[in-house]
Amino acid sequence: MSDVIKLTTPLSDADVEKLNIGDRVEITGIIYTGRDAAHKRLVELVKEGKELPFDIKGQIIYYVGPSPAPPGRPVGAAGPTTSYRMDPYAPVLIEAGLKGMIGKGARNQEVIEAMMRFKAVYFAAIGGAGALMAKSIKSAEVIAYPELGPEAVRKLEVVNFPVVVVNDVRGNDLYREGVKKYSRQKAA
Repeated sequence: MSDVIKLTTPLSDADVEKLNIGDRVEITGIIYTGRDAAHKRLVELVKEGKELPFDIKGQIIYYVGPSPAPPGRPVGAAGPTTSYRMDPYAPVLIEAGLKGMIGKGARNQEVIEAMMRFKAVYFAAIGGAGALMAKSIKSAEVIAYPELGPEAVRKLEVVNFPVVVVNDVRGNDLYREGVKKYSRQKAA
């Protein structure tokens, strides 16, 4: 197994250019949350030339709607949601400077092309391990769209937040490569 790569946000082009599919990464710093309802609003702001509720340049958005926080914790379970729901919006945000996305499941070709063109990556978080993921979250603050409840945009402070690179800046796709590798092994 490869060594864990440590990244601190915000990310630069150089940070994402060194990543390859399958790399295990631990993220420390600030990441933001957002799901489809928030993404729709963010993209509308970009298209209208208006300011976003946070500076998106170099940032990571985690596709999550955390459960309510138990006593003494900033959030409850914080497992990833399926990423394809953000695919209609992701290319606009990537062009605006977004460097990373965290979720689960495959991305469409338009998102992969935007990641290649504007140097961004897609990370997978462990689905079904929301309580474990939440342990890396040290603080959480709603910064936009509180009326969306769990889907509001939050600013999370994370330490050693574990993810795996699924799509890199070269257009490689861990899911497709995994299927190819499995098919070759099965055929042999």
